[in-house]
Amino acid sequence: MSDEENIAYCGLYCKDCYNYTGTIADLARDLRKELRRIHFDKTAAGLAAFSFFKEFENYETCYKVLGSMVKLRCRRICRDGGGPPFCKIRKCCQKEELTGCWECSEFESCEKLDFHRPFHGVAHLKNLRRLQKKDPEVFVKGQRDWYIEGNK
Repeated sequence: MSDEENIAYCGLYCKDCYNYTGTIADLARDLRKELRRIHFDKTAAGLAAFSFFKEFENYETCYKVLGSMVKLRCRRICRDGGGPPFCKIRKCCQKEELTGCWECSEFESCEKLDFHRPFHGVAHLKNLRRLQKKDPEVFVKGQRDWYIEGNK
């Protein structure tokens, strides 16, 4: 698979994704394993008795969240069906026969791309603008963004 095929329709780069790399999932799995090995649930219960460690009352919730983080794994890139199966962005690009949203004159105002704002801010929009100006091969080797605060 070429590096250009790792560019998702929305302008994100799959190889930059912690779900695709498994980084978060692996760390969460390993931490859960270590917490079980040392019976940290018992330690947390003891620590919670002290006012300055009151947060340890929430240890069980923390452990469950780590379990959910283990599931943050995507084994396929966007162009191979990875990511959300309901992705309206992918479906739109495929229907319109576009390589990606950067080929669409309406991407700046496309509501389908709003899906990414909670997770990526406006990084995908910045990437799409870059892709409009540069060849995908150049984009892959240059600056790519994963999260940027902002509105534009």
